[in-house]
Amino acid sequence: MSLVVVPLSTGWSVQPVAGPVPAEVAAAGPVPATVPGSVHTDLLAAGLVPEPFEDAHERLLGWVGLCTWRYRTTVEELPAGDRVTLVAHGLDTVARVEVDGEVVLESRDMHRTFGVDLTGRVRVGSTLEVTFASAVREADRASLELGARPHTNHHPYNALRKMACGFGWDWGPDFASCGIWRPLELHGWSTARLDGVRPHALVDDADHGTLQVHAEVAGEREGLRLRARLDGRTETVDVPADGPAALELDAGTVRRWWPRGHGEQARYEVTVELLDAAGTVLDRWDGAVGFRTVQTETAPDADGTPFTLVVNGRPVFVKGVNWIPDDAFPHRVDRARLATILDAAEDAGVNLLRVWGGGLYESDDFYAECDRRGLMVWQDFLFACAAYAEEEPLRSEVEAEVRDNVTRLVGHPSLVLWNGNNENLWGFEDWEWQERLDGRTWGAGYYHELLPALLAELDPHRPYTPGSPFTPQGSASATGHPNDPAHGTVHVWDVWNARDWSAYRGYRPRFVAEWGWQAPPTWATLTGSVHDDPLTPVSPGMQVHQKAAEGDRKLTRGLVPHLRVPDDMEDWHWAMQLNQAFALRAGLEHFRSQWPRCAGSVYWQLNDCWPVTSWAVVDGENRRKPAFFALRRAHADRLVVLALDPAGTDDGPEVRLVNDTDEPWVDELVLSRRRLVGDVLAEHREPVRVAPRQTLAVAVPAAVATAGEAREELVLAAVGAVRTSSLLVEDRDSALRRPELDARLERTDDGYRLEVTARVLVKDLTLLVDKVDPAAVVDDGLVTLLPGESATFVVRSAAEPDLERLTAPGVLRSVNQLVAGPGHR
Repeated sequence: MSLVVVPLSTGWSVQPVAGPVPAEVAAAGPVPATVPGSVHTDLLAAGLVPEPFEDAHERLLGWVGLCTWRYRTTVEELPAGDRVTLVAHGLDTVARVEVDGEVVLESRDMHRTFGVDLTGRVRVGSTLEVTFASAVREADRASLELGARPHTNHHPYNALRKMACGFGWDWGPDFASCGIWRPLELHGWSTARLDGVRPHALVDDADHGTLQVHAEVAGEREGLRLRARLDGRTETVDVPADGPAALELDAGTVRRWWPRGHGEQARYEVTVELLDAAGTVLDRWDGAVGFRTVQTETAPDADGTPFTLVVNGRPVFVKGVNWIPDDAFPHRVDRARLATILDAAEDAGVNLLRVWGGGLYESDDFYAECDRRGLMVWQDFLFACAAYAEEEPLRSEVEAEVRDNVTRLVGHPSLVLWNGNNENLWGFEDWEWQERLDGRTWGAGYYHELLPALLAELDPHRPYTPGSPFTPQGSASATGHPNDPAHGTVHVWDVWNARDWSAYRGYRPRFVAEWGWQAPPTWATLTGSVHDDPLTPVSPGMQVHQKAAEGDRKLTRGLVPHLRVPDDMEDWHWAMQLNQAFALRAGLEHFRSQWPRCAGSVYWQLNDCWPVTSWAVVDGENRRKPAFFALRRAHADRLVVLALDPAGTDDGPEVRLVNDTDEPWVDELVLSRRRLVGDVLAEHREPVRVAPRQTLAVAVPAAVATAGEAREELVLAAVGAVRTSSLLVEDRDSALRRPELDARLERTDDGYRLEVTARVLVKDLTLLVDKVDPAAVVDDGLVTLLPGESATFVVRSAAEPDLERLTAPGVLRSVNQLVAGPGHR
């Protein structure tokens, strides 16, 4: 008989049993609960708390995380089989599970799956209770028991294996929720079952594939066999008396899995079955694998120590973004929501997502979507911005958690890198940890010993780095400092925290794993969650939705070199969003133009978990900020970059051409210096050829680079249809005119097209369509038009289009409005 699964997802209630419970909540008694779910969303559904994401409600709900909560249901069905196992895929976090008053499980790790034998201990009608202690109080208690260690933010999250950002971050709310956040099930089985399957898809230089399968088996073993099927091929082996079962299947000639932009995403369905002596299938595992090789190139060279991702023997420039949990209550993130945000990642030209170490090992759906789309995944182990005790009981939790999740994820071809931690190696060096630790353990044993040992056992075919940032061992670095731009990976945070974004151009990194610039969310998201009257950049609700240390000061300081600070709130909002786009464009174009010296950029960050001012390019309501279009343009396969004042080098003005395709880029480069009104003052033309997956630097002649009347001029560089432009002074000092635009509206099957023609030079024209229809999506933004040129914005929307509203100065925006006034049609 095959394994039978009965979900425990209905009939649940939840109620507080200890803590500072408001009288009205206590009086309500048990309320209906959702499983999977969380206590905050259950209280919201019951009408006992306000919407957590709105206004200052985060502060009003602090009591929830200080309480003990009990979930209860009645078992209505038992699965068929001689044995019954309770499987908890996710308990958040300090939980006690009881069946008819008997404690059957105690857990302290949000990131693990637990299995408990309930044979003979559960019946139809049994009461099942899960009691969650306050994570805030338990983290404090564990910190005292383990010994206090340095950490960022308010709570000692490093003492408890809970999603670190669940306690708040510099972009996330402090809810410290609890609940049965992933499915809870009863599994019925007889004789034996599979207890973890690890498929390894290997391929040699001749495209010959081999599938290695390792399977843990629970229960009886005598006479059992393990069978694997792939693409019409089958292999069967006997299950040994002890230890995992292992087999090797010859897959023949295979098609390779490639990252997006480099080839197809070939995947093969795999079935692994556990058979008894009669050939009956006792249990079955189904999944998909992809055949590819992946390494990191870190051999020292003349410029330092590279960090280059090599897939199927090809060096790949990483066009990456950092990924955080997509909702502060992550049980709400289903596959449809993942598809929407990953659609945005693809649209932005992304080829890698770094799953950050203060969040989660993501759902199976997440990695399957990445497999399908060719989006590579860099997976942090869950250690972030803190020192971690290496003693018991934390060490055993860490080992079990890692074994669990490596086994779960090992078959995904999109997963190309394991990383030990986020910023902890750097923190130990530079954040005054050593004095505060005074000899205590801090995690080094995890990053340099335990994690590599577990990966050598469970996943030996995938690269691992001990941390990000890090300097590889054996590098030419004199100091070995983990955040040295010349060696390995670097996080660039002096730009934003202390320096203007123009300082990106002074960096010559090998790989930038974190960097970014802040902006508020889209107007619809902001005004849907903050209802201050008046609404100002520093009004009370805005302050709750700005988590970065001195974030408002940094926003202003980073704006004033480029644009004046507006007095009007909508203009302030537009200016800050523009400046984020400027910063992203400046940094990413510079890093890409440094290929192959710089082998990747992982922008911080793609997404948000709630409505907030942050570094994200897609906000917490899944709306695209203007910076999204900067990311997409700077990720284009072919890119023209103007470096008229290349900081930190001896090079003169140049244009850098980036060709990230398999074909040579052969065309004519046209460089011109023009007046803003359109007159050509100087021009240079020359043929260019950029080899596949290469860059080319071309000097800009002095006649083009040298301004006559700088505030009235710009430089334009174009190779065929790919072009870029640069004013010769900062926007705030330029002679940009008020925007003069003509517009025409046309209906389409799923929305409309807005065609806009400029009568004067209009810089970074953007349609903030969410101000007219919050559900609408526009296809482009940040378009610069020379006099007489047109652009078309294609909008998906179910709303009736309105030309007057769409072309209103607060909706159809440009840099010109912040320099010379709002203008008119």
